[in-house]
Amino acid sequence: MRPFRFAAVVRDAESAKSWADKARRLEDSGYDVLLVPDHLVGPRFGPIAAMTAAACATTRLRVGTLVFANDFRHPAVLAKETAGLDLLSDGRLEVGLGTGWAAADYSAAGLTLDPPGVRVDRLAEAITVLKGLWSEGPFSFEGEHYRITALDQRPKPVQRPHPKLQLGGGGPRVLRLAAREADVVNLTMRVRPDGSGPDRDDGGLDAFLKKIDIVRAAAGARYDAIELGTSVMRAGVPRERAAWSAADTSRQDDTPQVLLGSRDEMAAKLRRWRDDHDLSYFVLHNESDLDAFTPVVEELAGQ
Repeated sequence: MRPFRFAAVVRDAESAKSWADKARRLEDSGYDVLLVPDHLVGPRFGPIAAMTAAACATTRLRVGTLVFANDFRHPAVLAKETAGLDLLSDGRLEVGLGTGWAAADYSAAGLTLDPPGVRVDRLAEAITVLKGLWSEGPFSFEGEHYRITALDQRPKPVQRPHPKLQLGGGGPRVLRLAAREADVVNLTMRVRPDGSGPDRDDGGLDAFLKKIDIVRAAAGARYDAIELGTSVMRAGVPRERAAWSAADTSRQDDTPQVLLGSRDEMAAKLRRWRDDHDLSYFVLHNESDLDAFTPVVEELAGQ
């Protein structure tokens, strides 16, 4: 049985000192990873700078993304940046990667939001390129979306064969891709094809359990090597305070994405989901819930 791991998404701060203080608070409270999102609109830092500063302010805390939007960077550029960050953080980098999905990002930046199938195909190729460039020696690739010719980037990541790769999603295609390629699979609600937000028809306990079944079937023999997790969208707070874009999280009350009640009640729910369904990695999505969720982390971290 895997030990619990905990992460928290942190978006911005008013100063370098405040950002460093936030990172150290997570480290001191037993969190394993500080995660930053990747959007072009809204009040949030760019992920590379934010992760670098957090890594410099801490000694144990890992840093990562939830998640790099593949459409914003060529994978050769991402491979170069992440390899350097892995080295400079002494091997504390985790790379979360997704297709990119928020229509507001694309429209504001004049980017084309391709249909989901195209974006997933491009993501699959990007993963191949990343893993190839993180490996030793020159790498070549000829795909529909990317072409790499004998590229040998240096330095290589400290972590071998590569930094921990996290893929997340709610749709079957992305979940199957994650089951084949990822070290960490983060189960989320499916996003609407138009990029307007989560699909409210994808909520509820049955839909969540089906995602686990999809990952298990697609992973086959490598299922035991996958760290399975999800984002905690609400922790110990009234329903009206919780939100992920336009998502109504009330249908998620029976899933581990919603944790209500006392510290003991929340901890017991997470134990059940790990023992019964193999989920061991939990990401706090809203920084405003840190005070409610941190006592649970302090109780369960490393168990």
